[in-house]
Amino acid sequence: MSHLPVSETRLADVLVPCTLEAGRRIMAIYKQDFEVVYKDDTSPVTAADEAAEEMILRDLATLTPQIPVVAEERVAAGHIPEVKDMFWLVDPLDGTKEFIRKGGDFTVNIALIQNRQPVFGIVYAPALKKLYLARSPREAVVWDVKDDALTSSKTPLKVRKVPESGLVGVASKSHRDAETDTFLKQHGIRDTRSIGSSLKFCLVAAGEADIYPRFGPTMEWDTAAGHAVLRAAGGEVTHPDGKPFLYGKPDFRNGPFIAKGGVEL
Repeated sequence: MSHLPVSETRLADVLVPCTLEAGRRIMAIYKQDFEVVYKDDTSPVTAADEAAEEMILRDLATLTPQIPVVAEERVAAGHIPEVKDMFWLVDPLDGTKEFIRKGGDFTVNIALIQNRQPVFGIVYAPALKKLYLARSPREAVVWDVKDDALTSSKTPLKVRKVPESGLVGVASKSHRDAETDTFLKQHGIRDTRSIGSSLKFCLVAAGEADIYPRFGPTMEWDTAAGHAVLRAAGGEVTHPDGKPFLYGKPDFRNGPFIAKGGVEL
């Protein structure tokens, strides 16, 4: 088992400002007209994705040069590092479709994987001015952001017990499918919220929803930071059969999963 080369506090002290700056760069491009390019898998990419990733990679190389980084745009360009028991997963702009539509449901995601589980994660929604941090597997908080800096408004995150009014589900805004609808119906979940990006995990972590089923394709960098936040808030992510949802899979490709708070299915 590898040990962190720097403390969890040091990770947060460097990467929270880094993420805020990445968000500032993203929002500067968001306010302009920008070009959209489509990758081989038909997913869109913009200058904002590339600007944010370049910055994050620079700071990670300085902070933890010995830990490999799997970052979405670098992988798309063919740069895929070999990973072992500790590595970073970076999605510089999760929810690019929302970004292109000038919506607000997009995030900057950074997560550290140790022994196939997320142990540290940041999810920052620059348009919504919210930053979620899992400093460790046991501590999750959300900050309000103003003028690209954290405010004093910090709230601990904790999943809720199932309310008497019934479960609230979260579904993908751009990728909802028939399997998701069937799952929600089978479990009597009538109340659902639709939101983009890794914010779905954060809604469950904050006790604003109870369960997020996902059957369509995702990549590990899409889920790891949100998973870290949810895990630190007392929730869990599993495969539909209840087996642990692990990282470091071939091609970093996820299968179906269920993210949940205080829910027993």
